[in-house]
Amino acid sequence: MTPLRRQLLERYGTKPVPRYTSYPPANHWKATTDAAWPGRVFETIRRPLSIYVHVPFCKKLCWYCGCNMLIDHRGELVERYLAAIEREFELVSKLLPAQREVVQVHLGGGTPTHLTPAQLERLIGSLRERFPWASDIEASIEVHPPVTSLAHLETLASLGFNRLSMGVQDFDEQVQERVNRPQPFEQTRQLVAFARALGFESVNMDLMYGLPLQTVERFATTLELVKRIDPDRLALFGYAHMPSLKKHQRLIDANELPNAEGRLALLELGINTLEASGYTLIGLDHFSRSHDELVKARENGTLRRNFMGYTTCRDSEVIAFGPSAISEVEGTFLQNQHDVRAWCAELEAGRLAVTRGWAPSADDSVRRTLIMQLFCQLDVDTRAFGEKYGIDFERYFEDELRLMAELEHDGLVERRPGHLTLTSEGQLLLRNVASVFDTYSKGPKKAHAPAV
Repeated sequence: MTPLRRQLLERYGTKPVPRYTSYPPANHWKATTDAAWPGRVFETIRRPLSIYVHVPFCKKLCWYCGCNMLIDHRGELVERYLAAIEREFELVSKLLPAQREVVQVHLGGGTPTHLTPAQLERLIGSLRERFPWASDIEASIEVHPPVTSLAHLETLASLGFNRLSMGVQDFDEQVQERVNRPQPFEQTRQLVAFARALGFESVNMDLMYGLPLQTVERFATTLELVKRIDPDRLALFGYAHMPSLKKHQRLIDANELPNAEGRLALLELGINTLEASGYTLIGLDHFSRSHDELVKARENGTLRRNFMGYTTCRDSEVIAFGPSAISEVEGTFLQNQHDVRAWCAELEAGRLAVTRGWAPSADDSVRRTLIMQLFCQLDVDTRAFGEKYGIDFERYFEDELRLMAELEHDGLVERRPGHLTLTSEGQLLLRNVASVFDTYSKGPKKAHAPAV
């Protein structure tokens, strides 16, 4: 990976830009005013399903966390949640025009293994009763080693799960202490070994740079320990310190956070170490072994990016359950109520808990496809793209391509007849490149749109 030049970091690295797990970004979505609208969206589903289930509970608070979660000690709310999500499964399943096969399922959170093995059996049993799983399903779950037992893994394997994902962030004990997340290396290594012995096909780990007390030397040690576990996939995320939005992040001493150059050094160390160890950088922040489906999907043009990250399940619609969960049906987004109790109350009253979303315009669909292609393929065949949408690419994106000239001058993109391609430096600033095509970040939208 080509090192990111300091002047590019200063020019682009401090600009707030979305992660583009959706287009338009979620902060532009609108509150729902038509209670029947979510049902009409679900009734249009004709493709197989990717299902996401949000389990919002955790045993303790990690101070860096930006997820929708809450700490549960007594358990009563978990039982209420389970009853409510069973009701949500039932309501949505009745809206589908026909029974659709599930090709992917993911349990996220929170910490799904905060549920007991018996509670997981109840939840998954209820889900499979209403949504049949494909024989070759990709079934994954996020786990946290300190609260995940061998009994959890045995139960998950028996239920059909074949992939594990876990946050590690950093194995350095002092860094862990500063973010209130103790996670011993040996405990994590043993859990992965148990999972592989039980037949889990893939293990994913999340690392985070930009945490308090992180240095190149300390993070290098973490990377060496990660290599000993040898996960199939890795994600390398930058910590976003937003104490005004996430009040618990005030517990982190901002004076101990690495500066911009320190963050860049950590990122470059992570990329260089992982690539030297045989991992391929996929898109923005994911790495996988050369034999992994993500690499093959990028090569054959079927890689997809959504709120579950990078995935190979392109020909499917995303239906999401649980508080704050986001469904995506042909570019239409529907998001559930964030608050767990309020979400439960809606379902207990027999109503879906969708509170906001977005129905795309023709222009949204064009830009969404373009941005996702940049994130997934790092290249756009502008001629084929124009033919697909019935547009003259150069004219339609005339304003954006003028701005792209500056990025080309800075070495972030390469333009040649019929192609727009990101360079290795551009890949590190992928969000900045994609933001050029985001009309929502620039004020009023363009008036014209193609027929699609």
